Amino acid sequence: MYRDIIEFAQGTPAWVHTFFEVGTDAGLLVFAALYVLAWWRARGGPVRDMAIVLVGPVATVGAYVVSELVKIVVREERPCRGGLPTIAACPVVGDWSFPSNHAVLAAGAAGTLIVAWRALAWVVLPMAALMAFSRVFVGVHYPHDVAAGFLLGLVLAPLLALVLVGAVTPVVRRLREVRALASVL
Repeated sequence: MYRDIIEFAQGTPAWVHTFFEVGTDAGLLVFAALYVLAWWRARGGPVRDMAIVLVGPVATVGAYVVSELVKIVVREERPCRGGLPTIAACPVVGDWSFPSNHAVLAAGAAGTLIVAWRALAWVVLPMAALMAFSRVFVGVHYPHDVAAGFLLGLVLAPLLALVLVGAVTPVVRRLREVRALASVL
């Protein structure tokens, strides 16, 4: 399947290559903007809603850390080292393939944003899936790297957010009592 995807990718126009190569990282910036929008929406609303928004990025980073630990244990070589032409340059030796960190971050951000603001699901899930697929399209991950990373991020980050919200909600409540911070939280 990997070979079929990268052979197809090689036959696409240069603008498609650029879209998929830049799109993964640009998509993470879109998720960051959506977190800011969710924060803006939660201001003055229920304390727990603000706490969920604030822990979302932290939980996503937590899922990323877990994926890094899995990479250290599994140590799967990247497929782009196999001599096939790829769109993206192959990362340095020692930057392992399984699971895809980009997929973890995209799916984790999507999952935590959905917990914070369910109406975003129709936007963030397809976007995260496209970002994850792009890693195979540009040749730096196997499909199973991306599938595992997506699943890890989509399950773990929202779970971490729901665990952390219990600790953060009282902090947000107290900070809202401080007049200077009331308008931001």
